[in-house]
Amino acid sequence: MKEQLPPKYIQLKEEIVSWIAMAQFKPHDKLPSENEIAARFGFSRQTVRQALGDLEAEGWLYRAQGKGTFVSDAERGQSRAEPQQKLTIGMMTTHISDYIFPTIVRGVESELRKHGARLLLSSTENEKSRERENLESMLLQQQLGGLIIEPTKSAEGNPNLDYFLALEARNIPYIMLNERYSDLDAVCLKVDDELGGFRAVEHLVKLGHQRIAGFFKTDDFQGVHRMRGFMRGLRVRKLTLQPESIIRYTTEEKLIKPAAMLAELLLRDPAERPTAIVCYNDELAVRLLDVIRRSGLSVPGDLSMVGFDDATLATATEVKLTTFEHPKTKMGEDAVALLMAMIERRSGQERIADVIYEPKLIVRESTGPASVLS
Repeated sequence: MKEQLPPKYIQLKEEIVSWIAMAQFKPHDKLPSENEIAARFGFSRQTVRQALGDLEAEGWLYRAQGKGTFVSDAERGQSRAEPQQKLTIGMMTTHISDYIFPTIVRGVESELRKHGARLLLSSTENEKSRERENLESMLLQQQLGGLIIEPTKSAEGNPNLDYFLALEARNIPYIMLNERYSDLDAVCLKVDDELGGFRAVEHLVKLGHQRIAGFFKTDDFQGVHRMRGFMRGLRVRKLTLQPESIIRYTTEEKLIKPAAMLAELLLRDPAERPTAIVCYNDELAVRLLDVIRRSGLSVPGDLSMVGFDDATLATATEVKLTTFEHPKTKMGEDAVALLMAMIERRSGQERIADVIYEPKLIVRESTGPASVLS
């Protein structure tokens, strides 16, 4: 069945609101005339008049007799935002209730309470189209003081650059968590992931492992940097970089490809298969534990494992994972502190420095000496 489009005046309202969100028209800017809008979209003047009338009633626009229709400012938009509303901070992450994200959000909420600010939370579900929708929604919040953003698939480019430029045009400060897009100079709070990948190899080599495989999700820069550190660690230790021992996958492949590739590696002769693996994160490590069990092998007796992030999952299985600490709560608190400093300083000041956290290894049960039979 063909999807039914909304009425034309609704379509036009949404288009005009997007102009405002993208700062194409700023407060007190004059809109094109009714005739110009009608000609541009091929709508009747009645349709244009209905759309503009609705937006005026909703507080988006105001009319000046004999002069035209203009974009409202925060004070004129009383129907959408109460005067003197307390500061609102937006937060957009790839997920909200999964993995380490609830802990990061709690850190943000806790720190915002100290400042008497409220949190507007959204998730992209790791989809760039959702990120775009959320950015537009955030831009339309007239009381928005700033944004905390985790970029979506950061290594796959930034199709939403225009929305980030709109934030800057509106003088709305924003910072990024875990990584940033390569085309933005946003302040960023992140773990030194490359160093983490390097230290994972260092830890395993000290235990006597030489055949080490790595599994990395490479549609985000966290995975790219962890993989880069992993490869550097092997080179420094003069260990051969076998192409089949570096498994890269995307978000869409994470439930199938890594498990299938590990199962294939474990079918090899004991003298050729890996004795240790480094996993993109703890979530993947726990998933791969099942593959190892089904292969009739044990951790760490036959295969050592290192994860990342020290998620709750790391200690939720019978084999407690060796992993790298992620600051989580502190990152959330630090993000608010940085953003508040940016809000106070606004433009014309020197850029606030990034916060880079050192990756700290937490050694548990999943890593042990390489087997003398290997």
